[in-house]
Amino acid sequence: MSISWEKTTEEKFGRLLEKVPVFLRGIAHEKVSKKAEAIVTREGRSQVTEKDLVDAFFAETPFGFHGPMKTDMDALGIDYTQYGHAR
Repeated sequence: MSISWEKTTEEKFGRLLEKVPVFLRGIAHEKVSKKAEAIVTREGRSQVTEKDLVDAFFAETPFGFHGPMKTDMDALGIDYTQYGHAR
């Protein structure tokens, strides 16, 4: 099954990655994109949504960095609390 990304979700992914330190950006891109696509595959869907992106970032980002990640999501207008993640 081919996985695609919602256009706005893909744009938000790129903007979030810009906030990741440059030396970690490649690994963050790989881990988060693979996790988001794994979520979609597991649920039998074919498109990555904002929820999948948020869930993947929370799953793949070490807990100690969740604070800055949440700040970055807030700055981009991503309401992660609507997907069950604590403020």
